[in-house]
Amino acid sequence: MIALFLKGLVLGLSVAAPVGPIGVLCIRRSLTKGPATGFVSGLGAATADACYGAVAAFGLAAVSSFLLEIESALRLGGGLFLIWLGVKTFRAVPVTPGVEGGNGGHGGAFLSCFALTLANPATILSFIALFAGLGFAGSAAGQGSGYEGAAMLVAGVFLGSSLWWLGLSSIAGILRKRITRRALVGINRLSGVVLSLFGLYVLSGLFLPDLLAPEAR
Repeated sequence: MIALFLKGLVLGLSVAAPVGPIGVLCIRRSLTKGPATGFVSGLGAATADACYGAVAAFGLAAVSSFLLEIESALRLGGGLFLIWLGVKTFRAVPVTPGVEGGNGGHGGAFLSCFALTLANPATILSFIALFAGLGFAGSAAGQGSGYEGAAMLVAGVFLGSSLWWLGLSSIAGILRKRITRRALVGINRLSGVVLSLFGLYVLSGLFLPDLLAPEAR
């Protein structure tokens, strides 16, 4: 069971590490609102990773098929949300550097990243491929380790992803104390442009599916 947990840990780190819209959000929120808000944003992504990991690990073919069937609708919603978020971020007025953001925005930070990560059902395919690379031909629940083994694997995925976001938000939080308000304005504008471009990239998958791999986060 410990081996399954450690493999899940590696999976979680592997899925979370590539820099994409969630990474941009985590860094930006850590710099402008404090590392706690950045970490909570990352936890939203980690929770979604665990959900998709569970679908792959427990072999929930019906759920996986349904999500892939509505993939176009999810891409449309996710792409438009990223563009809206990019515009909002571009126009945002930063708080005073070094002052921790209020706790009131933590729920929204969590939910926004959770929803954005869920809007990419192709993540399931990534988990299936990664499971195969670590020695699982099918679901973990069907490999003789049972549902307990699958649960350990999913727990490892969540912890691995969470550790990545904790490290990223902590580093950004340290740098936050060294930047000026003017620099924060520039970060907001750059982040807004990048998020909007990611949104356009996601939407392009509706018209050019062969050019769109599962998005980095």
